[in-house]
Amino acid sequence: MNDCISMKNCLVIGGSNGIGLSISLQLAKRARMVTIVDLVRPDITLPMNVSYYAVNLLNNNFSFLNEYKDIDTLVITAGFGRVTLFGDIHSKEIDNSFQVNAISVMHILHYYYSKLNRNEPFYCAVMGSIAGFVVSPLFALYGATKAAVCNGIESINIELEKAGTTNRILNVSPGSIKGTRFNGGENDLSQTENLAKEIISHMENQETLFIPQYNEIFKEVIERYRIDPHQYGIDSYDYKLRNGRLSNQPQLRIGYLSGTFDLFHIGHLNMLRRAKQYCDFLVVGVHKDASHKGKTAYIPFEERVDIVRSIKYVDEVIMSEPEDSDVWTKGIVKYDYLFVGSDYKGTERFECYEKFFKDKGVKIVYFPYTQGTSSTQLRKVIAKDQ
Repeated sequence: MNDCISMKNCLVIGGSNGIGLSISLQLAKRARMVTIVDLVRPDITLPMNVSYYAVNLLNNNFSFLNEYKDIDTLVITAGFGRVTLFGDIHSKEIDNSFQVNAISVMHILHYYYSKLNRNEPFYCAVMGSIAGFVVSPLFALYGATKAAVCNGIESINIELEKAGTTNRILNVSPGSIKGTRFNGGENDLSQTENLAKEIISHMENQETLFIPQYNEIFKEVIERYRIDPHQYGIDSYDYKLRNGRLSNQPQLRIGYLSGTFDLFHIGHLNMLRRAKQYCDFLVVGVHKDASHKGKTAYIPFEERVDIVRSIKYVDEVIMSEPEDSDVWTKGIVKYDYLFVGSDYKGTERFECYEKFFKDKGVKIVYFPYTQGTSSTQLRKVIAKDQ
């Protein structure tokens, strides 16, 4: 690798884990500044010239890129997938996979297209996958997202060539990478360091495709696929089953909260907004009535359900159960987070919940009530006017 500093300001999207983190650390040795953009903060102490910025690509909001207009290096490694039967995928996983793996990539490349399409060097690499080039049963969703990315990159590179610029997007399309958290693994920077150096070298040379271990493994793999795609698919299916690679755990953080949502107001909206910040899929249970609080609901149940369902932060609405734990134990919603107001913290009921969920991977999140309009205030006004 050339030791001269040709890259000054680098942006690594998805750089908190695995190969993205290794690339960030290698760029830090040669660049003035590296910014890691990811959902979670890296779990290591970062060099002085590496900063972190929290972004959830599922929000489909790319205004954060305005803070990084002056970069000269862009690396996108964000992405996720799991090996499973297509029928066992949660419908929300389809949306999320395309959003992070493909749609976000296209939005980000589009934002920096003017930098790519110019005479000054702009270095760019995007993580594709060998699954974007060959059929991959039991990996259908991930393969579909990566096929979109690989095709998009190849097409954009032709545009750049015809425009006369030497800038190119490097499509990095590996098979499985050891030393990452992808598909249930663990970070091990010692196993990804050399690959990170190779990727940076190919990116700096303005190449268009890098398939790690191509001559050793994937040249023959791609050739087998081209000769007989169907048989290759059968062999791939059997190989994944034989090696126990299937995952039954949806790649979703599912949240649940319940409420009457009578006289819907800003406090309700704030709670739903906060809850969605914690999870990918928010299920809301609406109480049939307010009898559990000794009150009467002003708004009919069906109308309250329609109101809650129309809120953009809500993915699914169900009728609540007598206890929030019933929703989990009955298998109605196997949530990861249970959201509730802070006034329930320390109550006998929720202390029982905490004990019950302690070994089940469920976290109870207590939200403080915001100042402002409340259901109690509205009820008093209505009662006064009657």
